[in-house]
Amino acid sequence: MNRRRTPVLACSVVGAAVVALDGTVLTVAQPALQRDLHADVGQVQWTSTGYLVAVASLLLFAGRLGDRHGHHRVFAIGALGFAAASAGVALAPGIGAVIALRVLQGVCGALLQPATLGMLRTAFPPDRLATPIAVRTAVIGLAAAAGPLVGGALVSSYGWRSVFLLGVPPTLAIGLLALTAGEPRSREREAEDHRAAPGLASLDPVGALLLAVALGLFVHGLVEAARPGGAASGALACAGAAVAGIALARHERRAAHPLLPPELLRSVPVVAGVAALLAASAALFGSLFVATYFLQDVQRLDPLTCALRVLPLALLMVLGAPLCPPLQRRFGPRRTATAGAALLTLGALLLSRLDATAGALPVGVCSALLGAGFVTLMVTATSVVVHRAPEAHAGVAGGLQQTAMNVGPALGVATATLLLTLVPHGGFVPAEGAALPALTAIAALALPAALALPGTAPRRTRPGPVPPRPGRRPCVRS
Repeated sequence: MNRRRTPVLACSVVGAAVVALDGTVLTVAQPALQRDLHADVGQVQWTSTGYLVAVASLLLFAGRLGDRHGHHRVFAIGALGFAAASAGVALAPGIGAVIALRVLQGVCGALLQPATLGMLRTAFPPDRLATPIAVRTAVIGLAAAAGPLVGGALVSSYGWRSVFLLGVPPTLAIGLLALTAGEPRSREREAEDHRAAPGLASLDPVGALLLAVALGLFVHGLVEAARPGGAASGALACAGAAVAGIALARHERRAAHPLLPPELLRSVPVVAGVAALLAASAALFGSLFVATYFLQDVQRLDPLTCALRVLPLALLMVLGAPLCPPLQRRFGPRRTATAGAALLTLGALLLSRLDATAGALPVGVCSALLGAGFVTLMVTATSVVVHRAPEAHAGVAGGLQQTAMNVGPALGVATATLLLTLVPHGGFVPAEGAALPALTAIAALALPAALALPGTAPRRTRPGPVPPRPGRRPCVRS
C-alpha cells in the first residue's frame, strides 16, 4: 500500500468505527442521561431519533457534495463537526440542548459516512477495493461489539457525559489528517467536473430537499409506529413520505442534473447491492431487538450475560470480514453474497424456533450464523456498489449504501415492535411470536438481490505497453 492510500484507509476506517461506536455506547448511557437531566422517555428517545432522521435525510446529498467538491474536504468538515458536536453534548445543560446537538451530530455524520467509501473508491483501483472495505467492516463490527462494554465502564466510572467525549480525539485527528491528505483526481472525475453545471445547480438542491423530506418522514414514521400509541402518527408520516417520494421521482425525471444520476439507477449491480443491504440490515437488527428482549425479559439474564450469549455474532463479523475478498476472487460476488444471504436467513429461521428453555449453545449458533451471513453479504454487496458506480458518482453510491444501512435497522426494529404486540403473552418467545418469522422472510428477500450481483469479480488491470515517443524509431532487439 502506497503512502497516499494509507491515510485514506485510516480516515475511512476510523470514521466508520467512531460512528458505529457512538450508536452503541449511547444506548448504554440513555438511562443515566434520563435521570441526570430529569427527562421523560419520549425526550430521551429523540436523542436517537433526531440523529437517525438527520443522517438518513442527508446521506445522498452529502455524497453528491463529495463528488463535486472532494471527498477529503467533505469528510474533514463532517469529522471536525462531529467532534465539536460530541464535545457540546458532553457539556449540554439540558435535554433540549442534547437533542439539538444530536441532530447536529447527525448532519455531520451524514457528511462523514459517504465520504468514507468515496475516498476508498478514488484511492484504490477497482480490483483492490474488497480488501479495504473488508478491513472497514471488521473494525465496524469490533466497535459495535466493544460499544456496550466500553460504554458501561465509562458510565459506571465517570457518568453519561464521558461517552460523548470518547469520540472527540479520534474524529478531531482524522479530520485534520483528511485536510492534509491530497485528493486524487482521475481523468473521469475531471471530465465530470468539467461537464457539471457551475454553482448550486449541479447539486440539485430541490431534489435534495425532497429526498430529505421523504427519508426523514419515512424514518420518523417507522420510529413512531414502533412506539406504543404511535401507530396513527407513524402511518401519517409514512404517507407524507410516499407523497414526497412521488414528487421526487417526477422532479428527477425533469432535472438537468439530477441528484440520483440515471446511470447509477440503471446499474443492476448497484441497485441489487443496495436492496440486499437494506433487507439484510433490517433482518439482522430486528432479530437482535427480539433476541435482546427474549434473553432479558423471558430468560431473566443480566445485560452482560445477554451480551455474551450473542458474542459469536460480533466475533464472526470481525473474523469473517478478512475472508470475504479471497472468497469473492475465487467464487465471484454472486455466489459469495448468495451464500451470505442463505446463512443470514438460516440464522433468523433457527432463532425463530427457539422456545423459552433455549440454552447458550442454540443462541450462540444462531448468533454465529447471523454474524457470518451478514458480514459476507455486507462486504460483498458494498464492494459491488462502490466498484460498479462510476468514480464521478462514488459519493452518491456511498450515500446509497449508507442510506440502506441506516433505514434498514429502523425498518427491522419497527417491524419487530409492531409484531411483538400481536401475541401479548408469548410475543417475546421466538417460537410463539410472529416477529422472527416475518424477519426471516425479510432476510430471504436478500437472496434474489444477491443473485442479481455480477458473477465474476473485477480483474486486476495491468498497465499496457508504453507507446514509442514521437520522432523515434522503435528499438528491436535480436
